[in-house]
Amino acid sequence: MSVTNELFHQANDLCRRRAYEQWHRRQSKQQILRSQVGFQAIPTYRPNPCRGCANYHGIAYGTSRDRRSLLVCAIHPHGWQGGEGCPDWRQDSP
Repeated sequence: MSVTNELFHQANDLCRRRAYEQWHRRQSKQQILRSQVGFQAIPTYRPNPCRGCANYHGIAYGTSRDRRSLLVCAIHPHGWQGGEGCPDWRQDSP
């Protein structure tokens, strides 16, 4: 690996770590606020057909809050739209 490429990877890794630390700090502050107000549990946004499914991903991607989109799973990116029983549902391992 070249020196320039190695420096790029180090800088990229530092940026990723810092972004994660900021995200974690925000989550901690939000949890403190929730507990002060009386909310103990974070509400789940998992669609009913996806509960307990091993294929569930559930991470939002995008750069701004307005343009973020939730990737439910690789098979059904916006969630199963055909009723209650998803044909690709797999039991989540414990």
